[in-house]
Amino acid sequence: MTEPYDLITMGRIGVDIYPLQTGVPLPQVETFGKFLGGSATNVAVAAARLGRSTAVITRTGNDPFGEYCHQALKEFGVDDRWVTPVAAYPTPVTFCEIFPPDDFPLYFYRQPKAPDLEIHPSELDLDAIRAARIFWITGTGLCEEPSRTATLTALRERAKSGTTIFDLDWRPMFWKDPSQARPFYEEALKHVTVAVGNLDECEVATGVREPRACAEALLAAGVELAVVKQGPKGVLAVHRDGTTAEVPPVPVEVVNGLGAGDAFGGSLCHGLLAGWEPARIMRYANAAGALVASRLACSSAMPTESEVEDLLSS
Repeated sequence: MTEPYDLITMGRIGVDIYPLQTGVPLPQVETFGKFLGGSATNVAVAAARLGRSTAVITRTGNDPFGEYCHQALKEFGVDDRWVTPVAAYPTPVTFCEIFPPDDFPLYFYRQPKAPDLEIHPSELDLDAIRAARIFWITGTGLCEEPSRTATLTALRERAKSGTTIFDLDWRPMFWKDPSQARPFYEEALKHVTVAVGNLDECEVATGVREPRACAEALLAAGVELAVVKQGPKGVLAVHRDGTTAEVPPVPVEVVNGLGAGDAFGGSLCHGLLAGWEPARIMRYANAAGALVASRLACSSAMPTESEVEDLLSS
């Protein structure tokens, strides 16, 4: 591309193997669907569905599931030029169980190591990262080397140019010692302009849990916009300039809550690129997340602009 990307994400990719039956324990499930997955990947897909130019920096195994990831990214309009194979490790797969409205256990198969944690600093296209209008990184990218150093290198080189978003993305099972995570979160927060996470994730990053206190702690750590997701209580966004927005969730009949946060993230990027005020962004992102929660899949469930607008208008 000759023009900078609207969004470059960096982080997880894999294949979601989701049951096609709801309310059935995994041992009894008979049929499954295969979908592109991984939080950073889903965010890039979500923004692409909203008309944004996106790319993802990640790695797959050198296997058929890796080929599927490339195929799916292209079908969704996400540039896959920085998705490279790792011969030593298989492409991760993730299973889930679906017990609406609020129980969706996940089972990650990322052993002995996920290829997306084998991103090396020397492989990064730092010019593209610096030029992107938004650059998005995740907490999972900090959990192991060399991904940790690559993520922090990208942040330092970008130096807060444009909008840099830290998805706090706390997955304790990915950390060899979860108690050691906070210093790496704190280091990443020094280099980003936006932080987004739920209460558990904010607590890992800041040590506090009350929503307003989380937002204030994230601002004190150096961000310009703190977005605190509160589940059924909606979302709180606080900007360094004092602007505050607290928006309730959009009610829908939940089918699968997995992926709603990634739809929220893609819409957050879309609204920031459009220059909307925080309240409008949060309403839009909540609606996008609600639409995905009302559907089975994650990546393929990401809504279009017209779908989000229709839900908001209704």
